Amino acid sequence: MEWRDQGILLNTRRHGETSAIIEVFTPDHGRHAGVVRGGTSRKIAPHLQPGAQLDLLWRARLEDHIGSFQVEPVRSRAAQALGDRLALAGLNAVTALLGFCLPEREPHAGLYRQTEQLLDLLDQPALWPLAYLRWEVRLLHEMGYALELERCAVTGTREDLAYVSPKSGRAVSRGAAGEWADRLLPLPDVLRGLGDAEDQEIADSFVTTGYFLTSHLARDLGDRPLPEARARFVDVFSRRI
Repeated sequence: MEWRDQGILLNTRRHGETSAIIEVFTPDHGRHAGVVRGGTSRKIAPHLQPGAQLDLLWRARLEDHIGSFQVEPVRSRAAQALGDRLALAGLNAVTALLGFCLPEREPHAGLYRQTEQLLDLLDQPALWPLAYLRWEVRLLHEMGYALELERCAVTGTREDLAYVSPKSGRAVSRGAAGEWADRLLPLPDVLRGLGDAEDQEIADSFVTTGYFLTSHLARDLGDRPLPEARARFVDVFSRRI
């Protein structure tokens, strides 16, 4: 069995004396693990950093075996991130969340393309936070937790939408919320793709996406805690506002 694809490196762990096991996110084969022979060597190890774009050749005797990778670096993103604390925190959040929630070997080609585009913005701090927010919304959608933000779940109106139901992920208008408003999640215009991307609105939107990542996605994955890298990224971003 073998296939060739490109992929984004999610994480690396040592395997034996000289090898490494890597997890990558690929467009055609999803999240996939494999052994890299000599992966701890001075020649290969510097290229096996989270976020790196790799050309991959995977081989195994049987399809359900872990198999082995031959890797060729396409481009590194570590250098882009190391010079900026927000970029580094964002890179770690993206790779940690993908490793946390993606099912093994299940393709998500659309999410892959958006992830690749997002990571290519690491050196553009003015664009990164909004692009990351949109990526989290896409991640929730791909994992089966789509937010429905176009009309009020109670009245059907498209006007004055101000909240999100923490149970259904549907929008609620200000008038329909009534005395329940303090139990609902914020719905800034930027989360609906409207208005200017104000930093405070982006931060408020992270409250909403974070709730669904933690209380829905992570819960349904066996009540595992969400990777701390996501909270660190939000904290770094919030301190910059």
